[in-house]
Order: sequence, then structure tokens, then C-alpha cells
Amino acid sequence: MSMLIAAFMFIALLAVATAHFLWSIGRTWPIRGEKLLAQTVVGFKDIERMPPRLASFAVAVATLAAGIIALALADHDSGGLPLSLLGLPLAAIFLARGIIGYTPWWAEKTPEPNFRLNDARVYSPLCLFLGAGFLALVILRLL
Repeated sequence: MSMLIAAFMFIALLAVATAHFLWSIGRTWPIRGEKLLAQTVVGFKDIERMPPRLASFAVAVATLAAGIIALALADHDSGGLPLSLLGLPLAAIFLARGIIGYTPWWAEKTPEPNFRLNDARVYSPLCLFLGAGFLALVILRLL
């Protein structure tokens, strides 16, 4: 069961990492223009440009690392307690982002319509899924 959870998590995290890597090298996939991309994936009020490329690269690396950690957590024979405990802050980060996505405070900070729609349908639910996945992997590992 752990490997199935981790595999789904890794696929999602690999997709997110790939998108951020493409943005870090100046591509605007899957949208043609930078302004519309920024409005769709960042969403802050009056945003005109994507964040710095180095920031996108850092997110790509961190997201890929999270995916690798998810796979490692599914292997009950490696890493010991330190690896198990590493899953808890990752669960907290993703759960917090998922929950914050549904708050009025976040809606006020990120009013761009394309972002609001995608956040409600994709970004926040994905973060909740990933947070719950990390939590499940830690629990299954400790049982």
C-alpha cells in the first residue's frame, strides 16, 4: 500500500517539478505569455511577471526531493527513524498550503481569476492529497 501511495505522490511531484524547471529556464509552458502564466500559477494582485528563475529552479529541486523522499518513505527497511520523522514536516507544509488555499486571507492575496479557479480545483486539493500522503506514509512506516 505504501508504494502505491508514494508512486502516485511521486508522479504528481515530478509533474510539478518539471513545470517549475521549465519556468526556471524561461519557458512559459503550458501558457504562451509570461503575464498570463504568472496570473495563472502565482495569482498575486497586479502580477505582471513570473518570480525570479532561480526561485522556480529552487522549487523544482525541492519538489523533486519531496517526491524522492516519498518513495524512500515507502521502503520500510531504509532510513530508520530520521527518515520517518522527515515525513512529518513535509506533511505539515503540504497540508498547511492546502488549507490556506481555502481561506479568505489567501483569496485576498491571490485575486487573479485564473489562479482562483486553478487553486480551488487543482493546487489546494493536490497539496491536501500530498500532505495526507506524507502523513499516511509516516504512519504506515511506524506501524
